[in-house]
Amino acid sequence: MYLNAHSYFSLRYGTLPPEKLVEAAAALGIRTLALTDINTVSGVFEFVKECAKAGIRPVVGVEFRNHQEPAYVCLARNPEGFAEINRHLSQYLLAGKDFPLRAPRFQYAWVIYPLARLDQFSDLADHELAGVRPSEITQLWRYRARLKPHQVVILQPVTYLDRRGFSLHRLLRCIAHNCLLSKLVEHETVREDEFLIPPDQLAHAFRDWQPVVRNTQRLLESCSFDFDFASSKNRKLYTPSREDDMALLRKLTADGLRDRYGEHHREAQQRVERELRVIEELDFTAYFLITWNIITYAHSRGYHHVGRGSGANSIVAYCMGITDVDPIELDLYFERFINPNRTSPPDFDIDFSWDERDEITDYIFKTWGRHHVCLMATYVTFRDRAAYRELGKVFGLPKFEIDALVADPAGTHRGEYTRYILNFAPKLEDFPNYLSIHAGGVLISEKPLYHYTGLQPMPKGFPICQWDMYAAEEIGFAKWDILSQRGLGHIKEAVDRVRENRQIDIDIHRIQDFKRDENIRRQLQAHETMGCFYIESPAMRQLIWKLQCADYLTLVAASSIIRPGVASSGMMAEYIRRHHNPADYTPVHPKMQELMADTYGVMIYQEDVIKVAHHFAGLTLAEADILRRAMSGKYRGQEEFARIEAKFFANCREKGYQDEVAAEVWRQIRSFSGYSFSKAHSASFAVESYQSLFLKTYFPLEFMTAVINNFGGFYKTEFYIHEARRWGAVVEAPDINRSEIPTTIEGHTLWLGWSLVKSLEDRTVQALLQQRQAGPFTSLEDFTRRVGAGLEQLIVLIRVGAFRCFGQTKKELLWLAHALANNTAGQVATGDLFELGEMEYRLPPLWQDEWEDAYDEMELLGFMLRSPFDWLAVETEGIVARQMPGCEGREVVIDGYLITYKSIRTKTGKPMQFGYFVDREGQYFDTTHFPQVMVTHPLRGMGLYRLHGKVVVEFGFPSVEIRELHKLPVKPDPRGIGTLLRIGN
Repeated sequence: MYLNAHSYFSLRYGTLPPEKLVEAAAALGIRTLALTDINTVSGVFEFVKECAKAGIRPVVGVEFRNHQEPAYVCLARNPEGFAEINRHLSQYLLAGKDFPLRAPRFQYAWVIYPLARLDQFSDLADHELAGVRPSEITQLWRYRARLKPHQVVILQPVTYLDRRGFSLHRLLRCIAHNCLLSKLVEHETVREDEFLIPPDQLAHAFRDWQPVVRNTQRLLESCSFDFDFASSKNRKLYTPSREDDMALLRKLTADGLRDRYGEHHREAQQRVERELRVIEELDFTAYFLITWNIITYAHSRGYHHVGRGSGANSIVAYCMGITDVDPIELDLYFERFINPNRTSPPDFDIDFSWDERDEITDYIFKTWGRHHVCLMATYVTFRDRAAYRELGKVFGLPKFEIDALVADPAGTHRGEYTRYILNFAPKLEDFPNYLSIHAGGVLISEKPLYHYTGLQPMPKGFPICQWDMYAAEEIGFAKWDILSQRGLGHIKEAVDRVRENRQIDIDIHRIQDFKRDENIRRQLQAHETMGCFYIESPAMRQLIWKLQCADYLTLVAASSIIRPGVASSGMMAEYIRRHHNPADYTPVHPKMQELMADTYGVMIYQEDVIKVAHHFAGLTLAEADILRRAMSGKYRGQEEFARIEAKFFANCREKGYQDEVAAEVWRQIRSFSGYSFSKAHSASFAVESYQSLFLKTYFPLEFMTAVINNFGGFYKTEFYIHEARRWGAVVEAPDINRSEIPTTIEGHTLWLGWSLVKSLEDRTVQALLQQRQAGPFTSLEDFTRRVGAGLEQLIVLIRVGAFRCFGQTKKELLWLAHALANNTAGQVATGDLFELGEMEYRLPPLWQDEWEDAYDEMELLGFMLRSPFDWLAVETEGIVARQMPGCEGREVVIDGYLITYKSIRTKTGKPMQFGYFVDREGQYFDTTHFPQVMVTHPLRGMGLYRLHGKVVVEFGFPSVEIRELHKLPVKPDPRGIGTLLRIGN
């Protein structure tokens, strides 16, 4: 008799996780229950599974509302009815329109109207019913002429369980409306009777209306939702038949096998055959072919991609060009990607440049159809104490109190309202707050998506489903992760710049050649990696230096051990030590050494977790995979995880391992939590690193230009420009006749782009570029007449030096700009329609200080176009970075310009920092700032510092342990009170 239950997927409205809703129903002896969340089916599949565990027959549907005004409840009679409901739901959500007040004529779904809705139409169709609450029984007489006896059912909404649940609902409604609790209006909340009334009480309320009770029971009995969770829901065929799919997959793989390995590579041929058998057996043929199609389209558009993740374990994927990772070279096993024991479906992670992903996504939608393609959703939940902040607003706390509450809930003063917040905030933990877009997940279904989900719009125009990746896995979807990153933007643009500037075409996928290239090897060994994907940070540069990394395999390991999980466990330092002394260590157990000989007995990959769990502790492969997923933060079943942990230790005792050995191995596994990397993933990152290294080795100026234009690297633009200058570039400020929106390169000259100039408006740049097509600007007056930029924009261009080609000083140009602005006030640009004579002005000599330009550059570009050491008001002192290795153990002084720093906390919670500086010769060096130094000599923002400390060399890597530091004085701004900026005001 429960046709209208809400879970917490009725966002900011419902108060019950599906599990708790079902648990409460089972406790009351309810045998049939309908979940009808408001305008969503997010919780349907979780609800169905929980009902199966509790012995409850599930009924599914949706309650349709317009702006919280109930319209009708729809219940699916069968899976086809569920699809009808979802199609109707999607149609109006995607159009952004209100639902019609009368539902369509469903063939396989019931429609139940609240009693009051009957005032708006006269009769009910065969699939339509009227729903009556216990509190509305006395109103039935008003509609007795319109309703037939079989058309009335019980409609008892369920939103909460008890008074505390009702209070939680009210708080959620306040959060939804961003209002104070005292301002919440009554019609925005449920009635106080919308709880799970026990069946006997509900039957008692309708004791005089037995036909209504029987109607309700018959209605529920007519509904079923037998869903096949096991079968694949992905598109099943790429060609018209499975046989043709397999024939095409074999052909593409065979062609790639010859290209990748030559004609007679027996091991590769055997592995290809083994993988193809598994792919066919598990019905992943179309999945591979669709991925190949997406990549083929991207290449036809000149786009670059990187295939990464566990898909790089597949030699078939390697032969098809989906990945550039050779699984034989790295001893990657296919079963990590696809095997019958995997607890979740595999997926390909395909990276494209940040500015190409939307077009690739659009291609997928247009190729396989909008009824079969959607983006994956994710639930943004009340996590990381978000509930405390939201409830603080509900109770009207001032911001400083909310900040203190969020920072330390336990230490907050118990005031009148904070008691309520501290009580209810933990109950909201992990409640879904709203739906958002998964980082890259795309689904392509065989049946129309309405069989599984409603669709709703997102800002970019691509619809999302209404559940997350965990629900997708549970019902049989394998997703594609279509991802974007700036690193590929660097690579793609660099290849284009080389073609334009050098007339050289590059095949950036010649990874095997890059691995054997001696010049690239030296570049890596010299840790010259600024701008290179994933290996440019100070920490990664240190690691490369300490490992003396000079080859691909070592870089793959480095890409994984840099992750926080390995580093925080102490295993990164141990790995480095063992790398240099492979015979000088004792493994925690001989079996661990046997399993991980290639990583010196140290777990550094997700695959190592599987190896250890299965071969060391005797867990099944399925259990080992659950453990692996938990370590990567992709598993939510805590009960199952606890069972596996217990079995791990029990098995270790059975195998005769000492308790301390088992505990140490488990500690290493746990240290991976949330940070572990698959080996294939690390290998894919290393491939992209090698592509970047190749470009920086042979085409450094084009590469740095691309890095500057794509932003998003580890460092500020200033330091990429510095790096370009280190490699021989002549860097020019933006020029009115040479610069484009991005930074460009001509020979060895970098012309900085307009995109770097602060306060310069887009319309000014567009007008400038359009007018320049008719010919170069010949003077400031010519520019003003043709472009029509206002005085403020003229001043920006003058101060950044854009008119320097006219041979006039900035102050002369500024006087002229004011004169031109006054003479042309209220006029619009005329282009070249009229040829007007230019005015002539005679100005007295105007004094100009060389440092005016530098300060203008710092204001408008964010950096100066000369060495920051020229800026010093004192003489520079001390050693330089290249001298540090020879000063090991000595106290030194070194002057440095701060590039960046990283703050961490020690095990005792005290703050410390690692600094990264450039010296007066333009070379980089590192510093360590321990807690006691940070108290007396903290870093005080960007700038030039005199650093005193001891040189420490670890595995050949030198750094300075700082004893004291002082920020150095710089030359003052010569513009003084009468700055050029003030002239413009």
